[in-house]
Amino acid sequence: MSVITFANTKGGAGKTTAVLLLATELAQMGHRVTVLDADPQYWMSRWYDLSQPVARLNVIPYVTQSSIDRHLQEARKKSDYVLIDLPGARSPLLAKAIGLSDHVLIPIQGCAMDAQGGAHVLELLQYLDDKLGLKVPHSVILTRVNSMVTTRALLAVKGLLAQKNVDVLNVPIIERSAFRDVFDCGGTLHTMDLGRISNLDKARENARLYAEDVMRRVARTQQAAKSRNAA
Repeated sequence: MSVITFANTKGGAGKTTAVLLLATELAQMGHRVTVLDADPQYWMSRWYDLSQPVARLNVIPYVTQSSIDRHLQEARKKSDYVLIDLPGARSPLLAKAIGLSDHVLIPIQGCAMDAQGGAHVLELLQYLDDKLGLKVPHSVILTRVNSMVTTRALLAVKGLLAQKNVDVLNVPIIERSAFRDVFDCGGTLHTMDLGRISNLDKARENARLYAEDVMRRVARTQQAAKSRNAA
């Protein structure tokens, strides 16, 4: 069972979209998924209430710093993956969730403000490593990327991350209308109508490749941890 936390201290970075796409793709692949919704906007919980039941996917609302341990313990018994959607702000829950995670994903748009929000998370990860020896594997996922245009701001963000040797997922989340519509309509990319949603096939492919990229990284870090423990 893997615990993946999504964190950026700035709202609007595409964090919950990244959670939704990964959760629904993992469930589509046959994995059991639980989402712990700790974001006070509760977009994941609203989407879940709007949707028809999604096989192998459960969303737990109103997760707080005091309840997260209990929710996580319960989710471990019946999940292959637990995803934690954190508030888009600095909070005491951030450090606690990171400490409970097997991997942290940091969604960042190609702009300076989002990069700064992601930098706060990276600084905390470095602090936990330096002061406590707690090394939590982590990656940046670039979100809302224009499929046609590479902006100067996005190039600057990529350059900054490369300078700091930050792992960046190979597959960004492209700006697609389907990723917005799924929150309004409920369901998943796989229950939406190809004839009514533009570029839905490309959105589905993007989501699948993104999920596969995350799974490879999580599997790699877990294998490395097993090797260290065996040694």
